[in-house]
Amino acid sequence: MTDSILSKAATMEIPINSNGDSRTAEEDSLEQDLQQVMVSGPNLNETSIVSGGYGGAAEGIIPTSSIKAPSMHHSNSNPSMMSEEATRGVAVEKFDSMKKWSINTYKCTKQMFSERFGRGTKTVDLELEAQIDVLRETKMKYERILRLARELTNHFYNMVQTQQALGDTFADLSQKSPELQDEFGYNAETQRLLCKNGETLLGAINFFVSSINTLVNKTMEDTLMTIKMYEIARLEFDAYRADLEELSVGPRDAAAMVRMEIAQQQYQIQKDKYERLHSDVSIKLKFLEENKVKVMHKQLLLFHNAVSAYFAGNQQQLEQTLRQFNVKLKPPGSDKPSWLEEQ
Repeated sequence: MTDSILSKAATMEIPINSNGDSRTAEEDSLEQDLQQVMVSGPNLNETSIVSGGYGGAAEGIIPTSSIKAPSMHHSNSNPSMMSEEATRGVAVEKFDSMKKWSINTYKCTKQMFSERFGRGTKTVDLELEAQIDVLRETKMKYERILRLARELTNHFYNMVQTQQALGDTFADLSQKSPELQDEFGYNAETQRLLCKNGETLLGAINFFVSSINTLVNKTMEDTLMTIKMYEIARLEFDAYRADLEELSVGPRDAAAMVRMEIAQQQYQIQKDKYERLHSDVSIKLKFLEENKVKVMHKQLLLFHNAVSAYFAGNQQQLEQTLRQFNVKLKPPGSDKPSWLEEQ
C-alpha cells in the first residue's frame, strides 16, 4: 500500500524551471495563451509585456522581437478600427433618431385616438379652420372648372380640325366641279375663316386652362401643403401638451421632476413650431385669396370676350381680345401643314 502511494507521488512530480519556480504544463500553456492575447490585442502599444504573478521581475518578459510582426499588424489595423468606430457612431445616431421618431409617433397616435373617441382636448382656431374648409371646397370646384375647360378644348380642337378638313374638301371639289365651282368655293372660304377664328379661340381657351391649372395645382396646392404641415404640428403640440399635463398631476419625486423638465422643453419646441406654421397658413390664405381674385377676374373676362366674339363672328374683336390679355398664338400651320401644302 505504501509503495503504491509513493509510486503515485513520483509520477506527480512538479517540474522546476530554470529560475527555480514550480510551474505546471497547463500553467505554461495558459500563460502563452494570455501573452498571445495581450500581444495581439487592439489596445497594446508597449514594446514589451510583463506577465506578473509567476515569479520574479524578470519572469515572463516577452522580447520586442517576438511581437514585432503583431505590432505591425496592429498599426495596419488602425484604419479599419476607425472605420468600425465611424460605422458604430452612425448606427447609434440612427438608433437615436428611430427612438425619437417612435416616441413621437406613439404620442401623436395616442392623441389622435383620444380626440377621435372624445377623451382628449384639441386646439382649434375656428376662424382659421373655416378658411381652410372654404379653400378645400373652392379647390374642388375649380378642379371641376379645369376638367370641363379641358374637355371643351379637346372637343373644340376636333371641331376646328373637322372644319379644316371640310374646307380642304370643298376647295378640291371647287376645282374639279366647274358647274359648282362658286358654291364649293364659298363654302371652302367660310370653313377656312371659321377654322382661323377657331384657332384664335383655342389660343384663348388654352391660356385660360393654363392659368386655372397654375392656380389650382400650384398655388392652392402649395397652400394646402402648408396646411397639412400645420395640422401635423397641431397634433404634435396637443400630444406633448397632454403629456405635460399628465406629468404635472403625477408624483413630485426627483425622477418625475426630470421627466417633467424634459416634457416642458419638448412642449415649448412643439408650441413654437405650431405657432410659426399657424402664422404661415394665415398669411398664405390671405395672399391666396388676393391672387385668386386677381387671376380669375382676368381669366373670366378673357374667356367671356373671346367666346362672345367668336360666336358673333367678329374676327377683329376676337383678335383684339387676345392682344388685350397678351395671349400669343402659334403661327397658323406651325403644327401641321396647311391645306395648300397638302394638295
